Amino acid sequence: MTVSLITRQQGQALYAQISQMLETDIARNYEAGDYLPAEQVLAERFGVNRHTLRRAVDELVDKGLVERQHGKGICVVERALDYAINQRTRFTETLAPSGKPTATQLLHKQQGSAQGGVARRLQLAEGTPIILLETLRLVDGTPFCVVSHFLPQAGLEALLERYTGGSLHSFLAECCGLQLQRTESLVTAMLPQGLDAHYLKMPRNQPVLRVKSLNIDIATGKVIEYALTRFRADRVQLSLQP
Repeated sequence: MTVSLITRQQGQALYAQISQMLETDIARNYEAGDYLPAEQVLAERFGVNRHTLRRAVDELVDKGLVERQHGKGICVVERALDYAINQRTRFTETLAPSGKPTATQLLHKQQGSAQGGVARRLQLAEGTPIILLETLRLVDGTPFCVVSHFLPQAGLEALLERYTGGSLHSFLAECCGLQLQRTESLVTAMLPQGLDAHYLKMPRNQPVLRVKSLNIDIATGKVIEYALTRFRADRVQLSLQP
């Protein structure tokens, strides 16, 4: 067995050194879904007791690099993706630098009427006809977020007739002549509701990051879309930009 050397440097605990070395090892040699050696094996590798080794692993868990799976061991998880939210956020363009393929699936679409908070955010009278779309966004084939889109029906009938998936904002630009700009983003953390856990393939006791956003037509300033997005909190790091 290869023994990794650690030093008792003043100001840096042994578990912190071990955590840094394991983080480097994970970046170089492991992929999501791989398992680290057993804790006892790692403790022997670094010449420390199990308690010190566990503290080192705790550091990695806190950083979202690994998770403990009961009966299986320490599993390397998918690193959280940086996702910038700004005035012109576009799903595919935002994630293009990651090099990962993206896709948007239409879960369902229906007609409805504006009520309560939806009516207020869309600046519509109660009962005004609206369109509700539910989409699922995937990154590298893995669920990334699920989005509820609320839009006024007037002038957007093409959505009901022709939209079948892909970029909603690109469809609105090409088919309806609308260029949208985000004017508001409100972020909260909560447990998944309804079918969100099913769509996102996640446990119901782990949180999602919920983002409420408004998008207006740049030309007229009219509110076109109110969107409610739910991200897996363990898969994303949101960067709010002006």
